[in-house]
Amino acid sequence: MPISAFTTGFAVSATLIIAIGAQNAFVLRQGLRSEHVLIIVAFCVLADLLLIGAGVAGIARVLGQAPHLTLALTAAGTLFLAWYGIRALSRARTASTMDVAESTRRISVRNAVAQAAGFTFLNPHVYLDTVLLIGSIGARQPSDLRFWFVGGAAAASGAWFSTLGFGARLLRPVFRTPRAWQVLDTIIGLTMLALAVSLLVKLY
Repeated sequence: MPISAFTTGFAVSATLIIAIGAQNAFVLRQGLRSEHVLIIVAFCVLADLLLIGAGVAGIARVLGQAPHLTLALTAAGTLFLAWYGIRALSRARTASTMDVAESTRRISVRNAVAQAAGFTFLNPHVYLDTVLLIGSIGARQPSDLRFWFVGGAAAASGAWFSTLGFGARLLRPVFRTPRAWQVLDTIIGLTMLALAVSLLVKLY
């Protein structure tokens, strides 16, 4: 029954993506700043759809048999997360002098999408969750129900990123002071560095 496959895909995807991570932290920050939120949310949902679909189509099996590719992704992800974490902590040091109102320096659409792409495709955990775990579960669905499974998983991704990006505005009153941005950037920076360290450990 299609509804069963759709529900399974939705539940599996929701369980894996609703967690504190680099991609979610970036979407939250963009939502608080009201910067290119629709584009970032759409990019993240489309990326999940493509990765989950690829996993269900059989790439999960390929990645599982390519340890060198996994190692390369882990190394690239470590460098990217460390770089962004250091940048966030640097922002936190000067947040007390930042004007977080309309004059706050904004990033371009290209820059925002590039960062979203980095958090998505340079994070080995994304491949573990979407391609290997969700993909392998979806691949076990009957062939005529896999489309519905992928649709359910994509729907969960869309619901989560939309809530995170557009719902962040409800927290905007809290972030009217530079101190709040300083705390947020510190949390984001430490989270990124912790993720980078966890990936670095896996290299050895």
